[in-house]
Amino acid sequence: MRAKTVLTLLCMGLFSLLGVAAQAQTAGSGVHMAQAASSDDLPPPRKRPQTRLRVTPYDGPDGVYPRYNPGPDAVRECSVAYVQEHRPSGTVITPHMSCYWRRG
Repeated sequence: MRAKTVLTLLCMGLFSLLGVAAQAQTAGSGVHMAQAASSDDLPPPRKRPQTRLRVTPYDGPDGVYPRYNPGPDAVRECSVAYVQEHRPSGTVITPHMSCYWRRG
């Protein structure tokens, strides 16, 4: 502990000697200090114009969207089954669903 204290005091003495040799520079006559501008001097911030996107529905070649119109009384029929899928990590069982429209 004593050696550590002596080493600390020695380093502090060396740095204090180096600090005496350093001189601060004064600002020349051509250098001015920057000052914050008041809010009255600043121009108002520019606002970006709002981005406008035109959205149009996609009409197929015959003008019908969706391409298949099941009608007002249509019913959706779905069948669900578990199917094996072969993946790099191994074979897994996943649910698969297929649906179609029928007249109600």
